[in-house]
Amino acid sequence: MIVIDKAVLHILDFNSGVTVYSDAELDMQDSIREFLLKHIEKSLASQEAKPGTFYEDSSFKASLEGYVREDMDFIAFSKEIVHTLEEAYTHSEEMASSDIILCDLRVDEVRKIALFKCSSHTGYVHQVNQTETGVRNEIIHHYSILPNLSQKMDEFAFVDVESQAVSFVGKRYTIDGNSIYVFPEILLECSQAPSPKEAMKGIAKAAAKVAEAYGQDEVATAAAVKSYIAENMEHSESLDLQEAGRQIFRDNPSMQADYEAQIQEAGFTEPVLMDKEATLKKVCRHKLKTDTGIELTIPTDYFDNTEYVEFNNNEDGTLSITLKHISNIVNRA
Repeated sequence: MIVIDKAVLHILDFNSGVTVYSDAELDMQDSIREFLLKHIEKSLASQEAKPGTFYEDSSFKASLEGYVREDMDFIAFSKEIVHTLEEAYTHSEEMASSDIILCDLRVDEVRKIALFKCSSHTGYVHQVNQTETGVRNEIIHHYSILPNLSQKMDEFAFVDVESQAVSFVGKRYTIDGNSIYVFPEILLECSQAPSPKEAMKGIAKAAAKVAEAYGQDEVATAAAVKSYIAENMEHSESLDLQEAGRQIFRDNPSMQADYEAQIQEAGFTEPVLMDKEATLKKVCRHKLKTDTGIELTIPTDYFDNTEYVEFNNNEDGTLSITLKHISNIVNRA
């Protein structure tokens, strides 16, 4: 259950060159609460979020501790955060006007600070004008459209108040000629570890490269990757990418070594904490598309089971797929 105790909105308007700091919290009407809750839920479940740990000299960490001790109130705390962002984005080559939302909330009684950066999107809205001849309805181009409930926030961060654990999604910006992640490097001042999504892509990419280099079937390798992840998630909440290579290529030490080199080069040196439900949903099926346009979706558990699916190499160099023990076929539109 998510309970929002406090929330505030500040505006960084680089089009007009004016930053509008709010002196009051958001009035938590039903529509506003629904907007925030939907985006909080979506962001908390994001597989793109990276875990991080505050550096000892982090200014954000010091401000957070001051706020928790009640040395400053919520509005002052939020303004300090937004000022840091304003200073960073002012020097960025990609100065997009943004709305900054800060929330003090509880997730199943665990207190968290949530920060959202919503880059202003352009859109069209109606406008009613009163003229000498009566009402004239017009369509105008609006530059400050917030993301709707089906969209994702551009960037966000969650900080566990008690444990000070950090998770965030941040983008790179060019500041003084340098490519910088503003959220972790300038605002939060924390480390950043790979996200679950990056771990999934990393293991698949490394395995595919090794399989290609050794002339092995890339489709079978991709299926082996999914099978390993599915089995691993049954008894663990983290994914050890280096151990994955030892299992996927267990019969070939050379392939194991090349895979491990790929993983280390990509920066996966530690196990990555995963969302079990989301990960299993991702790997439960294997999708294939042939050069003839035929598409197949095969449950990962059946992929290597020749009782149900069999792959055969034909003499002419083509491949045949045989589906077995089918008692019923349902036509899907």
